[in-house]
Formats: sequence, structure tokens, C-alpha cells
Amino acid sequence: MLSLPNILTLSRIAMIPLLAALLWWPGWQTGYLWAFVLYCLMGFTDYFDGYLARSSGAVSKLGQFLDPIADKIMVVSVILVLAAMGVLRGPYVGDAHVIAGMIIVIREIAVSGLREFLGPLQVSVPVSKLAKWKTTFQLVSLGALILGQGLPGWVVEVGGQLINLPHTVGLTTLWAAAVLTVITGWDYLRVGLKHMD
Repeated sequence: MLSLPNILTLSRIAMIPLLAALLWWPGWQTGYLWAFVLYCLMGFTDYFDGYLARSSGAVSKLGQFLDPIADKIMVVSVILVLAAMGVLRGPYVGDAHVIAGMIIVIREIAVSGLREFLGPLQVSVPVSKLAKWKTTFQLVSLGALILGQGLPGWVVEVGGQLINLPHTVGLTTLWAAAVLTVITGWDYLRVGLKHMD
């Protein structure tokens, strides 16, 4: 039951409180750099637990249950802490970037509920290529937003305005993830509606 892939998944869940703690101090650049390193490490464990499970034939029901939960807890935790600390703020629209984060959080909860509803009906909801792109944008976004706080001096001039490059990349890809979240969320909902009376 506690195979190496499952241990990696559990370690990812165990690291989430430390990640959230490091993100709690926006002015602490060293903390955010450590948070970025930890975030990348968690991303590597996410890749390797799946790779090891498939390559060694050690895919387990525990792993299938824990892996998506670990991903969702990490993403939602990071979005909530960044929003609370005022990191989801940027040029032109200010705090409205929080809306993109809210869309992602709502979708994660809704899709989890939908999968739980469809489970007893033995209806699977396969992950589409678009959903994988959504996940990629989402992970890049959160990593860039963390890195932007760790490297506040990494600025470029755009239209006469100085902007933090990683932070701006993070906000842009956050909105890209939010748009794909709506599209893929609607696709999942359409599948679910076919099985609702």
C-alpha cells in the first residue's frame, strides 16, 4: 500500500503547510525564494510519483485517490494564501486578479463534487488535452507569482511602466488558466448533466 509513489504523494501533502507558511510573509524575499524551491520540488514529486507508479506497475487505488487530492490542496492553498497576502494584485485591474483565482478554486471544488457524484454510477470523466493545458498554465502561474515576490528587482519597462516580469507572467497565465478552467469545467459539467434526472 505504501509504495514509493504513494510516499511521494503523501510527502507532497505534508509539505503544503510549510509552503503556506513560507508564503505568509510577502516582504520576506528569502522566504519566497525557498517557497519557490519547495513548490518546484512538489511539482517534481507530482511528476515522479505518477511516472514511477506507471513504469513499475505500482498503480494503486490509494494513489489514484491521493494524487488528484494532493494537487488540488496545493493549488487551492497557494491561491488562498497569495490572495490573502495581496500578491494577486497587478497593473490596470488591481485586485481583480483575485477573480481568476476564485474561478480556479470554484472549478476544483465543482469537478471534485462531480467526480464524487459520477463515481457510484461508474462514469469516468477523462482528463482532456485542454485540461492538461489548464493545469500547465496554472502551475506556471503560481510558480511565477511566488518567484516574483522572491525577486522583486526583476523588472522590465513596458509602455513606460516598470513591471515585475515573473509577477506579470504569473498574472497573465493565471487568467489563461482561468479561461481554460471555465471551458473544461463546462465540458465536465455537460458529461455530468447527462446522468442527472
